[in-house]
Amino acid sequence: MNKTKDTIKEVLIEKVKSFFISNPKVKYNYKQIGKRLSDTDNKDRKYINGILHQLAKENFIVEAYKGKYVLNPLEVEKLKHVGPFVTGIVDMKQTGKAYVITPDLLEDVRISSNNTSKALHGDKVKVRLFPKRKTAKMEGEIIEILVRKKTKFVGIVEKHKNFAFLIPDNKSTPIDIFIPLDQLNGAKEGQKAVAELTDWPDQAKNPFGRIIQVLGKPGENEVEIHAILAEYNLPYTFTEEVEKEAQQISDKITEEEIQKRKDYRKITTFTIDPFDAKDFDDAISVEKLDENNFRIGVHIADVSHYVVENTLLEEEAYSRATSIYLVDRVVPMLPERLSNFICSLRPNEDKLTFSVIFDMTATGKINAVWMGKTITNSDRRFTYEEVQEIIETGNGDYKEEVHILNNIAKDVRKKRMKNGAIGFDKKEVKFNLDDKGKPLSVYYKEQKDAHKLVEEFMLLANKAVAEKTGKVKGGSKPKTFVYRIHDIPNPEKLNKLSEFVSKLGYSMKTDSRKSISKSFNTLLKDSEGKGEENLIETLAIRSMAKAEYSTQNIGHYGLAFDYYSHFTSPIRRYPDLMVHRLLFAYLNNAGSFSSDIYEEKCIHSTEMEKLAQSAERDSIKLKQVEFLADKVGQEFEGVISGVSKWGLFVELIENKCEGMIRLKDLDDDFYYLDEDNYQVIGHNSKRKFKLGDKINIVIKSVDAQRKEIDFVLAD
Repeated sequence: MNKTKDTIKEVLIEKVKSFFISNPKVKYNYKQIGKRLSDTDNKDRKYINGILHQLAKENFIVEAYKGKYVLNPLEVEKLKHVGPFVTGIVDMKQTGKAYVITPDLLEDVRISSNNTSKALHGDKVKVRLFPKRKTAKMEGEIIEILVRKKTKFVGIVEKHKNFAFLIPDNKSTPIDIFIPLDQLNGAKEGQKAVAELTDWPDQAKNPFGRIIQVLGKPGENEVEIHAILAEYNLPYTFTEEVEKEAQQISDKITEEEIQKRKDYRKITTFTIDPFDAKDFDDAISVEKLDENNFRIGVHIADVSHYVVENTLLEEEAYSRATSIYLVDRVVPMLPERLSNFICSLRPNEDKLTFSVIFDMTATGKINAVWMGKTITNSDRRFTYEEVQEIIETGNGDYKEEVHILNNIAKDVRKKRMKNGAIGFDKKEVKFNLDDKGKPLSVYYKEQKDAHKLVEEFMLLANKAVAEKTGKVKGGSKPKTFVYRIHDIPNPEKLNKLSEFVSKLGYSMKTDSRKSISKSFNTLLKDSEGKGEENLIETLAIRSMAKAEYSTQNIGHYGLAFDYYSHFTSPIRRYPDLMVHRLLFAYLNNAGSFSSDIYEEKCIHSTEMEKLAQSAERDSIKLKQVEFLADKVGQEFEGVISGVSKWGLFVELIENKCEGMIRLKDLDDDFYYLDEDNYQVIGHNSKRKFKLGDKINIVIKSVDAQRKEIDFVLAD
């Protein structure tokens, strides 16, 4: 009997110890411990009080105040040196808890709010893993911040009598920043500002900071746009020194420079771009060789001629890495003198270009490719809408050339799709704005033949450039180059998608790269026009990997290319500028460059691209919120675009604005999330709301400050 009791007690001691180790900074009494050890028999819980006294005597825990115990700080310190450990990136939630995303594990590590150790969203951290319990998620505590991702935060100033706080805009920063009054830098109550962290004392709940920039009154267009850029630490002006260097660049093309290049000025050439574009990166030329053969030139602005290494312009271009396309403006990678004038392929102006020239048949077969520096002169600046009208009506300037290009592009696209490229329809959200930046209407643009015409020839050029360097014979090692790579879909997500669509009557083959891409296209085509179309397209996109830049080529899965690069937009993308420099050097028989240096540049470019995309998405969300602000109470038709334990995300069909129906507002039943089937279900009624379903909603409220839109179901 005593032996049994002793065994029970020993097991219970280990459980209590493990519990305190897993929650090293929280104070508990014996009732709380008993309740949380849910797998412990009720009759065994009587031992817990005695165990706590015993562990306190052993200094494993200390009595913080009467009846409440916490792990001894000395034990906490010891734990920092007891594994296992992983490193990863913090994904902070609004509630203060976090997940650490790490390549070392198949699942993310859950971190409770009391174990985050002053880490913030995006920080690179070291985590000590807790012993894993059956069926439970992997948990741990952050023991060291390796790299602080950001130290500047955007928010609203809240003043008190003796101090102030900055309340961050970003929901992923669930903690306010303490600002001493002498560090306000003129910021007033309620203004939007940028604060920089200065300190985070050990015993302080909040970090300390100082205001470094006052943005102005919330709600004003300039303030909100600058706030978005500041949130991602992105610039919106150039320094005087950079502008001065740009002004000193000559726009004159010397005869000596012309002699070094192929002269394409007398060949029919034109640009095709959005109606509001000013930075024309690319132009296309057309020559008829005979009835069935054509010479098609893809001419790209020769930015590398003007932006040379070891200059301020080069440093600035690398730092920015990309232009940022916000709803109401472009934040360019290069100063306007270069991006909109000297480098831009404006009509009827001689321009320095880097070209890929294809000799092609009428059905898109490539017979020969030439690459090199050229000089061109665009005959016409087309908008996509103008070219689309020529395609549809057969009338307009250069209609014969447009007709030739469109037919070849269609054949090239058909072959590409047959080879396994995946065809997602791209829809861009656009706004009509008044002179103060207020959205008057929302619409979205679909890709038509004019867009696809340009896209196919740019893809051909990018592919040809990557093949020129990457495709080597005889097992020799290719020279260092910058590739645009895209991995195969995540196997776990792919299996989940395959299992789910099988319930809807669709099948997917996932045994090879080609069968996966063929299944994707078949799935998208077969579901077109059906109720589940939106659901399937959303899930298919989510299963895909993200494209990135790298010197290590693995091909581009989505395009079904073994070699692919970015060559065609050097005015707005730094990787294209790197590609121009490398290609020109290799065409002139240079040796290989350092892969380590270029890989570092690739990682930076990928990271900056992600930040720019986040800023672009935020600017769209801002304008969507502003557009719906005066439409509270109005009814719209929408599609369920996401499901979570908090509610249903709904995208409005008419204007692509997205908001949420919170589960607490579905008051006819208790609804719970069925994660595996992307739906929420009413406990009693069994009523289901599934991803992709069409529903009618009423706008309940719009919070412009938090960029949140709440919906309720229409009656």
